[in-house]
Amino acid sequence: MIATIQYNSKKLKVDLEKPLDISIPVKGSGTNVNAWYIGPPKIEAEVFDGDTISVKKGASVNFNTITFNPHSHGTHTEMAGHITEEVHSINKHLKQFFFLAEVITVAPEKLGEDSVISAKQLQFAIGNKKRDAIVVRTIPNTSDKKTKQYSHTNWTYFQEEAIKLLVRKGVRHLLVDLPSVDREEDGGELRGHKAFWNYHGQLRKDATITEFIYVSNEIDDGMYLLNIQIAPFENDATPSKPILYKVMN
Repeated sequence: MIATIQYNSKKLKVDLEKPLDISIPVKGSGTNVNAWYIGPPKIEAEVFDGDTISVKKGASVNFNTITFNPHSHGTHTEMAGHITEEVHSINKHLKQFFFLAEVITVAPEKLGEDSVISAKQLQFAIGNKKRDAIVVRTIPNTSDKKTKQYSHTNWTYFQEEAIKLLVRKGVRHLLVDLPSVDREEDGGELRGHKAFWNYHGQLRKDATITEFIYVSNEIDDGMYLLNIQIAPFENDATPSKPILYKVMN
């Protein structure tokens, strides 16, 4: 179904029958993507009075309890409450769910023993385009991103000036195929997160970072309508399902 959507001052023509899911699901398995030094998520049938509540075990329904951490186990969207003493909930502060997005592909640069994304790279990829959201795909882009165990790997991260560039450009939603925008071991500085949410000034409470996405190689760089679908957790972060729709005009 081709739909024409009024977005701010633009009329966007999108095909709603061709959604592009860039999320990584949570599964109760050791092959679930993982970071931050904890075990895999668990999805297990509850047991009451010695009875396992599973259709396979003779119950009338399946009744699973899920134990996971949104920051470690799959695609998640977080807001400034992730790094503040005061509690801020993504469910209360994210009130808009459709955004004009640009998908860009970046080859990280070597910096000593690190792999980084620089402001120069982002400027080259984005140019003067005005977008609410930027979706960053790093290369090489292999399917093992969906199952990789990232702990102790010193993953690619964004330099602080790269994040500040995005803020100056008015980007309010950053989506990355990494466990974090910051270095795995940075002594708790979290320069990227703090720059994006303006930690030392007026907090950008409606700005979000979505981590652990996977952008298939079949998805071209360019402009999309982005729908960030979240679960209604009263928490700084929630599992999420970002969906892209190609803008046809």
